[in-house]
Amino acid sequence: MVNGQRMLFDRRLLQNFDWVLLLLLVLIGIISTANMYSASFSIWDAGGSHIFNKQLYFFLIGFVLFLMMTTFDYHALERMAYPIYLLSVAMLVLVLLKGEIYSGSQRWLSLGGMSFQPSEFSKIALIIVLSRYFTDHINSTGYRLRDLWQPFLLIAVPFLLVLKEPDLGTALILVIISLSVILFMKVNWKSFLVFITASLLSAPFIWFNLEGYQKRRVLTFLDPDSDPLGAGYHIIQSKIAVGSGLLWGKGFLKGTQTRLHFLPEQHSDFAFSVMAEEWGFIGSAFLLILYLLLILWGTNIAKNSKDIFGTVLAIGITSIVFWQVVINVGMTIGLLPVVGIPLVLFSSGGSSIISTMLCMGLLMNISMRRFMFQ
Repeated sequence: MVNGQRMLFDRRLLQNFDWVLLLLLVLIGIISTANMYSASFSIWDAGGSHIFNKQLYFFLIGFVLFLMMTTFDYHALERMAYPIYLLSVAMLVLVLLKGEIYSGSQRWLSLGGMSFQPSEFSKIALIIVLSRYFTDHINSTGYRLRDLWQPFLLIAVPFLLVLKEPDLGTALILVIISLSVILFMKVNWKSFLVFITASLLSAPFIWFNLEGYQKRRVLTFLDPDSDPLGAGYHIIQSKIAVGSGLLWGKGFLKGTQTRLHFLPEQHSDFAFSVMAEEWGFIGSAFLLILYLLLILWGTNIAKNSKDIFGTVLAIGITSIVFWQVVINVGMTIGLLPVVGIPLVLFSSGGSSIISTMLCMGLLMNISMRRFMFQ
C-alpha cells in the first residue's frame, strides 16, 4: 500500500514537471552561450576561449543542479532555513578574513582550486530565511515597522558584510529583493511612508560614506561626457554599441565595438551591449521577452503554490531575476549608474550562473509540488 502511494506520488511529480520553465531556461541558455562566444571571440588567443568554455561548463553544471533541486520536498528548506542563513553569513565573514583580492575587492573564496563568490549564494539564503520568518509570523492586517525588526536584522548582517568587501551592487540587490518580499507580505501604509521618509533623509549620510569610485559612478551617470576617457568611458561605449545595432543588428560576430575592443567588460557587465549591437532591437527585444515570460511564470508559480512558504520563496526568487534584469539593462543603456550587477544567466560568472540555476530548481520544485495540498 505504501509503495503504491509512493509510486502515485512520484507519477504526479512527473506529470507536474514544469516544461514551460525548462523551455525558457534552455532558450535563454542557448542565446547566452552564443553571445558569450561572440563576446570572447576577438580575444580567443588571449584567453577568450577559456571564458567561453567556462561559461558552457558552468551552464552544464547549473542544469544538473537545477534537476537535482527538484528531487526533494522544498519544505525541508523551511526546517533548515536558519542554519542555511548562518552558514551563508559564516562564508561572508570567511571572505573578509581569508578571501582572494582582485581589482581591490575581496569577494572570492578558493575551494579545491576553484574560486566562487559567497555573496551570490547569500541571496538564496536570505530569501529562504525571510520565507521561513513570514511563514511563522503571518499578519493579515499589515506589518508595522516594529513588527519587522527581525527581518531588518536578518537583512542588515549580510548587507554590511557584502558592503565591506566592497561589493555595492550585490549589497543593493540583497536589500531590494528583501524589500520586495516584505512589500509583498503587506506593510502598513503609515509605516511604509515613515520608512520612505527615513530613507530619503538618510541619503546625504549614505552619499558622504560612499567610496570615491562609487561617487564617480553616480556623477558619471548624471553626466557621462564630463569624463569620456575615464569614469564615463564604459557607459559611453555601451550606448554606442547598443545604438549602432539599430533594428536588425550588425550580425553575429560582426559587432565593431566588440571586435575592436572599445566595449569594456563585454563578456560580463556589458554582455547585453554585445547582444544589442549584433542582433539589434529585434534580438534584444526577443531576449527581454524571454526574461519577461520567466518573471511572469515565476509569479504564476507563486500564485499557485498551496502554502505561504512556497509562495514567498517563489516571489523572492522571481524578484532576484526581475531586479537584476532591470538594473543591468538599465545600466547598459544609460538609465541607471554602473554598479556591477550581472545579467542573470547571461553575463559570465560561475557563481552567478550556479546560484541562479539553484534558484530556478527551487522554482521548479515549488511548481511540481503544487498538488500536495489538493
